[in-house]
Amino acid sequence: MPQLVIENLHELSLPFDAAGQSILELAQAARLDWMHACGAKGRCTTCRVEIVDGEKHLPPDTPAEVRFRSANRLQSFERLSCQLKPVADLRVRIPDACKFPHMKYSN
Repeated sequence: MPQLVIENLHELSLPFDAAGQSILELAQAARLDWMHACGAKGRCTTCRVEIVDGEKHLPPDTPAEVRFRSANRLQSFERLSCQLKPVADLRVRIPDACKFPHMKYSN
């Protein structure tokens, strides 16, 4: 079973069955607080993640991600967690700007 590893949440590993759940949906199913100001509609960048490993297995950017990249609001190594539906092992980090103050993150 593939794993989503969130590096700066103490190497938290979330197994998934590649059934089309977004990273945000996987995080919410694990009862994690995850920033998403627009309600997971792909209209902001508050839910973005940095891809650490597994990029070669990712699906293409969604239209929302293309729009944010063209506006320089999404870096080449970032994806929107509400849009990205991983299909294989993936390692990510939550950027500092997307962290909640009440959560304990690791380095």
